[in-house]
Amino acid sequence: MTTTTDALKPLRRLLIGHGALMIFVGGVIGFGFLFFLIGDIRLWPIPGRIDYQLPGTYDAWRMAHMEAIVNGAILWIGAAVLQHLPFTALGVRRTVYTMLVIAWTIVIASALDPLFPDSRGLAVSDSLTNNIAFGLFYIGVVAVMVLMAAIAYKALLGKHDDGPGG
Repeated sequence: MTTTTDALKPLRRLLIGHGALMIFVGGVIGFGFLFFLIGDIRLWPIPGRIDYQLPGTYDAWRMAHMEAIVNGAILWIGAAVLQHLPFTALGVRRTVYTMLVIAWTIVIASALDPLFPDSRGLAVSDSLTNNIAFGLFYIGVVAVMVLMAAIAYKALLGKHDDGPGG
């Protein structure tokens, strides 16, 4: 007989793995942020440097860096509370995959802003990279709003059961 915890283990590992990968991506973006700040590309003690000013703004680099770290940490929190979600096994699985879509769409959209001019993604424009960022943000923001509303509804007003997540 499989216990609830055993059934959730693969989903928990998926969240933990993607969370770690996302935090790693945040570190890579952090190197871009560092190179932007110092005005060239160099890593001590590796000799040499590349005289190149990365594009973007301070705020865009900081936001992209922090989005990846925060979203990775949220995936870890999701893994920790997975067994307490008020859903059936199918609902928990859908929640996990929705969390992954939310996290990656927001992080990828945030990474476009420092790399491409006018790619903040706040509204549709004539910039292709801005419109890609806008579309990704749109997917992520709508999905997070729907997911949080569903979790709040089920946890606060829904029937209480002892299913895989509940």
